[in-house]
Amino acid sequence: MDSPSAKKEVNEPLAVPEESLPQQPSFSRSFSSRHGSSGELEQILTDISLPYSKRVGAATWLELKLLFNLAAPAVIVYLLNYVMSMSTQIFCGHLGNLELAASSLGNNGIQIFAYGLMLGMGSAVETLCGQAYGAKKYHMLGIYLQRSTVLLSLAGVLLTIIYVFAEPILLMLGESPEIASAAALFVYGLIPQIFGYAVNFPIQKYLQAQSIVAPSSYISCATLVFHLVFSWVAVQKLGMGLFGAALVLSLSWWVIVIAQFIYIVKSERCKQTWGGFSFEAFSGLPEFFKLSAASAVMLCLETWYFQILVLLAGLLPQPELALDSLSIWLVILSSLQFKILILIVCYCSVRVSNELGARNPKSASFSVVVVTVISFIISVIVAVVILLLRDVISYAFTEGEEVAAAVSDLCPLLALSIVLNGIQPVLSGVAVGCGWQTFVAYVNVGCYYGIGIPLGAVMGFYFKFNAKGIWLGMLGGTVLQTLILMWVTFRTDWNKEVVEAERRLNQWEDVKEPLLKN
Repeated sequence: MDSPSAKKEVNEPLAVPEESLPQQPSFSRSFSSRHGSSGELEQILTDISLPYSKRVGAATWLELKLLFNLAAPAVIVYLLNYVMSMSTQIFCGHLGNLELAASSLGNNGIQIFAYGLMLGMGSAVETLCGQAYGAKKYHMLGIYLQRSTVLLSLAGVLLTIIYVFAEPILLMLGESPEIASAAALFVYGLIPQIFGYAVNFPIQKYLQAQSIVAPSSYISCATLVFHLVFSWVAVQKLGMGLFGAALVLSLSWWVIVIAQFIYIVKSERCKQTWGGFSFEAFSGLPEFFKLSAASAVMLCLETWYFQILVLLAGLLPQPELALDSLSIWLVILSSLQFKILILIVCYCSVRVSNELGARNPKSASFSVVVVTVISFIISVIVAVVILLLRDVISYAFTEGEEVAAAVSDLCPLLALSIVLNGIQPVLSGVAVGCGWQTFVAYVNVGCYYGIGIPLGAVMGFYFKFNAKGIWLGMLGGTVLQTLILMWVTFRTDWNKEVVEAERRLNQWEDVKEPLLKN
């Protein structure tokens, strides 16, 4: 396992002499690189001829500019992809209540499992491509992209088996035969989407490592128009029903994949990083799988944590009230964490991996601080707004007064969760950028499943605090996980991480040694 360097003494001598790190020239005010990781931030931070306040001010301005340029198009991509999935459910909803329930179950049940697994495995590309791009080992980005696509496609074959047996799986979980049968029909149409994920996520990480995000937003925007038109034709005009709606959604994902790949092949911006198909893509797959699996486990453990919260709530004495109140808060929390704050993970991982690969330890450390502060401020503002609206926010989802009271009672815990989820994604982004996925996966297992879930069950059932007790226990696991990652991150010796990034890249160039330590 690649354990963080923070576990070692900070003052311990470097494995590589300090003078071997690049000497930074004097501060230049020109923004010379489109991705900002060519050393300018390091120049600012190491220019002792400038007062400390001016250095911090100039560095903060540059970091904020980079944040906006990378995150703004990424927000568009995630929102458009989300709207594409939601529009499919809307078209299905117009077919009837059974079709709406079936598409919701297929989309938010089985499909979200495949999405999280594929997205998590794709994070390995984020680590390696980001560090390779910072180190100017451009040719390796295309190799990492192909290796990840091969690996995710193999995983897609296994996921296909789950999709094929969707109906008996849903029946085993207690769903009614009518809903299980309809949901299975919808899921069958999503099978091509699995392999769209297998190609799309590595491409996204490959482009993000180079700070190329605007083209993906244009492609997603055009694809949404295509998706809406063809969904209307398939469902309303051709009468293809659930299967047709799902098939159009799969086709839309493949439109995105093909358009992005054409951009990579034709664009001058990818000329150095894409050298065509190579048999090297099939080398080192077992070691690549270790990092990919660790990335997937790290992300899935967090996603499943909140799904278990819902399952526990369904066992309470008043399950309908508990599920209604918790589902409202989970919609708010998941919307913030997975639709907005996940972009901060992408940004932080790109910045950290780029700067480590470019041997800029001060820049990597400074990026973490700036993004943490910005994310924390945004989360506090949102938490305050939620507290102010605690008595009325539930009426956007339901008219029940009993549910509104339960939601208002849980509001302080939700506000605290929102603040924590403003810090935790940054720490996850640092972990991806540094390649600490295995370490974080162990932390998640211990904090979430060793402490959070048992504590929530005890407080919810034994002490009879019901939904509040379950959430309080789960929140305890999140607090512990966040504190551990904060401690590790802010005690990290970034010079050692630079050395570790160089070691990792050198090993992966010739694939002679394993990527992860045992």
